[in-house]
Amino acid sequence: MAKTKSIFYCQNCGTQSAQWIGKCPNCNQWNTFVEEVIHRDDDKVSTENIPLKKGHDTPTLIREINIQSLDRIDTSNQELNRVLGGGLVPGSLILVGGEPGIGKSTLMLQLALNIRNRKVLYVSGEESEQQIKMRADRVGIINENCYILTETVTKNIFRHIRQLVPDLVIIDSIQTLTTEIIDSSAGSISQIRECAAEMQRFSKASDVPVFLVGHITKDGTLAGPKILEHMVDTVLQFEGDRHYGYRLLRSVKNRFGSTSELGIYEMQGDGLREISDPSEIMISQSGENLSGVAIGSTMEGLRPMLIETQALVSTAAYGTPQRSSTGFDLRRLSMLLAVLEKRGGFRFGNKDVFLNIAGGIKIDDPSLDLAVVIALLSSSEDIPVNQKHCFAAEVGLSGEIRPVNRIEQRISEAEKLGFTEIYLSPFNQKNLPSIPYNIRIVEVKKLEDIFSLLFG
Repeated sequence: MAKTKSIFYCQNCGTQSAQWIGKCPNCNQWNTFVEEVIHRDDDKVSTENIPLKKGHDTPTLIREINIQSLDRIDTSNQELNRVLGGGLVPGSLILVGGEPGIGKSTLMLQLALNIRNRKVLYVSGEESEQQIKMRADRVGIINENCYILTETVTKNIFRHIRQLVPDLVIIDSIQTLTTEIIDSSAGSISQIRECAAEMQRFSKASDVPVFLVGHITKDGTLAGPKILEHMVDTVLQFEGDRHYGYRLLRSVKNRFGSTSELGIYEMQGDGLREISDPSEIMISQSGENLSGVAIGSTMEGLRPMLIETQALVSTAAYGTPQRSSTGFDLRRLSMLLAVLEKRGGFRFGNKDVFLNIAGGIKIDDPSLDLAVVIALLSSSEDIPVNQKHCFAAEVGLSGEIRPVNRIEQRISEAEKLGFTEIYLSPFNQKNLPSIPYNIRIVEVKKLEDIFSLLFG
């Protein structure tokens, strides 16, 4: 029997309310509640339209479940494989979010065109077939097993899936889908939730992985109810600066792998190019020794990266000193400045301090502390640091140099890129193998030690 009722939803977080309220009690945002008239037909709430695989409707002993047939699927995209944890897990539901124009549709189309020996169904509710073909021609990849469908009604999508039997389904985007179960407009919270639930039931019952492309709100969070992120297996965030050509693919949630991995792409005229060596975009190729620049070694998951840290310290011209940081935590920068004043005797109280991580990347690894400190002092004293020296250590509140993890990978990456010296904590020495390195390892215990080595 049909039930019609009116519910107020918060457009920011998806909180429900029986009546309109000015301030959301969950996210504390004002005037975000909108009314949705929902016509829910319980007679249609079934899986009759969803293609299911036999054997999923009865309980099974855990020892009798066979996982040998669920090997990960190679996407032919090494950066995407890395972020997913080694490839696509059959039956997984992946949500890809990002700002408009950042390249989500291009990434998904390249995935559909690159994957081999798999039948792919690319469902678009935002573009026509001709527009998608124009983008495919620009990418320059031909795949005979890639099918394009322009449809927004889930019942029709599942009808085509039943006829085609694809190995991978891509939905662009979840905000454009509608289901007959809910009588509300496309993009509403109730429609997004119900359509995602249908896709979840299909992926789990058929072992077909499904990609959902999602929009984000003005504050950078995924649009729709928060339950959408709980329903999916993996949440990928595709981000980048419009002023840079580089795009970063991060894993916010991953049930089948680590959430600390990072995929790096470069947006070009013919699509997205994978960056296998991220240090090439993080380090300046000028070859000049400039003050205020130091190279730090950081880790993103299992991948070592060398990052160029740029600092500018100047006398405050307007009385109140400024503190600005791009790509680095501003509160941690304030802490490092306090350590330099207290333990090193340097005065930054009347100086403007600007810090920038080159390449438009955001770093939260504490192993970059020592490189930040050296860049600050180099700019303050106007003494350049040798660009063949790199730093990998955390700085404590008492001025001690603390050890960092995965030191072998950091040293190997610096050695591969031609660096001559790397500055570490002496407590990392016990974790190093006895094999000789072609890079000089310098141990420093206190900030005073590295000051005297680099700045006399």
